[in-house]
Amino acid sequence: MTNSQILKTNLISSNMKKLFLTLTAVTALTLASQAQTEKGKFLVGGQVGFETSKIKDTDLKQNAFSINPTAGYFVSDNWAVGTGVGYSWSKNENPTATTKENAFQVAPFVRNYIGEGQFKFFSQLSVPMQWGKNTQEAVGAETEEKFAKYGVELAPGFAFFPSSKVGIELKVRGLYFDSEKNKTTDVTTNKFGLDANSLAPTLGVQFYF
Repeated sequence: MTNSQILKTNLISSNMKKLFLTLTAVTALTLASQAQTEKGKFLVGGQVGFETSKIKDTDLKQNAFSINPTAGYFVSDNWAVGTGVGYSWSKNENPTATTKENAFQVAPFVRNYIGEGQFKFFSQLSVPMQWGKNTQEAVGAETEEKFAKYGVELAPGFAFFPSSKVGIELKVRGLYFDSEKNKTTDVTTNKFGLDANSLAPTLGVQFYF
């Protein structure tokens, strides 16, 4: 065998090894991502938010904080049920009054994944519920209003699985219905809409085990 034939054989062998390793890695990632949404698996994640703002040369200030952990269980392949439990707080200040809002929230959900490999689409049906109060402090007076919110949301999303235990997802609010009752004034406000703004999706991370 000549040197050129030996070189050609070694080159083919090297390329075959690279191809085999690539296929092995892709297969492993595909199987791992499929295993993440199998029956009996758990998913844990959530969101934490904080915002503060102040208008320059004024006394207008705004601060807000929220935390919403979620947990779910796959009752069958690609079908998970779970709930989110959270708390939110906000405070708005201006020269004449200060308004505060505190709310506790619960959001049971059902989620379905569609697709194979590292990329999957999902749809999530949730029933967000919130109970809280608004407090307004003005000069020489303080008022308090309690409220309750109930809703239904059908949200589409997209998940990417970079590893066997992590999923990065983008989700929009989608189709929703909200009903808010002011318990102090006994006034109920209903909202129905479609929020599919692809320019402002929610970014989240879920852990699968």
